[in-house]
Amino acid sequence: METQSLEEFYREKTASVPPNLNSGVGHFNVFRLEDCLHGSPVRYARRDYYKITLIKGANRYHYADKSIEVEGTSLIFFNPQVPYTWESLSGDTKGYFCIFTPAFFTEKSRTVLAELPMFAIGGKPSYTLNQEQEDAMGVLFEKMIAEINSDYTFKYDLLHSYLTEMIHMALKTEPAVNLYSHPNANARITSVFNELLERQFPIETPVQRFTMRSAADFAENLSVHVNHLNRAVKNTTGKTTTALISERLLAEAKALLKHTDWNVSEISNSLGFEEAAHFNNFFKRFTTKTPSMFRNV
Repeated sequence: METQSLEEFYREKTASVPPNLNSGVGHFNVFRLEDCLHGSPVRYARRDYYKITLIKGANRYHYADKSIEVEGTSLIFFNPQVPYTWESLSGDTKGYFCIFTPAFFTEKSRTVLAELPMFAIGGKPSYTLNQEQEDAMGVLFEKMIAEINSDYTFKYDLLHSYLTEMIHMALKTEPAVNLYSHPNANARITSVFNELLERQFPIETPVQRFTMRSAADFAENLSVHVNHLNRAVKNTTGKTTTALISERLLAEAKALLKHTDWNVSEISNSLGFEEAAHFNNFFKRFTTKTPSMFRNV
């Protein structure tokens, strides 16, 4: 699946890339939607940044494996793990959107983005707004635009506050009973980890590749420290993060060996092993059989 980088976004939308974009610090920007519509369709792809869109009119979003039609005014949240695109159904689409990296949010907040309902994999990304809510969100976006163009020394602290306010305003549009509540923070982060793990499967072609194979890989994508992820998973399931990844990898390996005609080298490569010998050792450690022996049983 294609992933659009921040640099690619700027080249497509503004024809210029901000200086220090890849400096490793957090990034935030905000736009009027109509200023960024150039007639070309939006690519179906993941992005390596978060995005919040306030959109007016009739539109259709293709989000992961779902299609969502929205009419009126909606606030839609996108996370980097889920591919999406959208198309206008009315031709008069207007609104705003902001983009930001995980570092921008987490360096000023203890809130874990992946634990928020609108950014959770499998969560609800779209919120329909009434006129009062639309007006309030519009005011926030206009404040963001004014601030991003100001020379105020602490403007990014203020922008972070506006972003946080926007998230909480969206959450308050839904009755509490409609938001699934995990028993504790450990259960929430474990649920998100499991969702992200499952979204990498099934492996359907030999060229597809399972890339997130370590606890550190998942922690980076979930914007949490690896130790926090490991503790949460262990406390919730009694198993280590590595053990759960290995179990799911083994189950997929067995399915591919039994239900495809791919050779062992192709299966090894698709599951992220650098060499077939490493795959053989992994498989034998858990089953006492080599992949070829298991296939022929």
